[in-house]
Amino acid sequence: MANKGPQYGLSRDVQMKIDKKYDAELEERLVQWIVAQCGAAVGEPEAGKTGFQTWLKDGCVLGHLINSLSGGNPPIKKVQSSTMAFKQMELISQFLKAAEKYGVMVTDMFQTVDLWEGKDLAAVQRTLMSLGSVAVTKNDGCYKGDPSWFHRKAQENKREFSDEQLMEGKSVIGLQMGTNRGASQAGMSYGTPRQIINNNP
Repeated sequence: MANKGPQYGLSRDVQMKIDKKYDAELEERLVQWIVAQCGAAVGEPEAGKTGFQTWLKDGCVLGHLINSLSGGNPPIKKVQSSTMAFKQMELISQFLKAAEKYGVMVTDMFQTVDLWEGKDLAAVQRTLMSLGSVAVTKNDGCYKGDPSWFHRKAQENKREFSDEQLMEGKSVIGLQMGTNRGASQAGMSYGTPRQIINNNP
């Protein structure tokens, strides 16, 4: 890839706003979880945004992470370190596809360049948070670490109704239609009926 020069003007302002979203405390929690999930073999990054990016940039840590959550059927068959940019980006893409299949919403996904070029590391944190939440919610025995690190996602609560119950529901008038319960004309005073005056000759 070509070397990037310094940013000026609006592009620099936009990048500074994106950089402000990066959470150092969240970085610490995510590193703790990834090491607990994958084991000490993945190592630990240097503290700070640049260290976090360098740690994840080649895609190997992410590959080991998604494989460790998938039980005996790893979605990424070959997690191999490479110095070639396209191989690293390909591994990151494989992680993103596997994470989507695992249950992470597309709206929570980062783009490959967000990590590889360091454009939006807050988006990378968001994806990893979402992945952790899905893993805790699945509760299938693959998640390692403290479950309180992530919130549980809302789960579907499917209900089955018999035909008889569905027919009963059709005859009930919902409160959205209004109600006359408690309505009374007691205490209402009405005057004498108004006279209709016809002004037409």
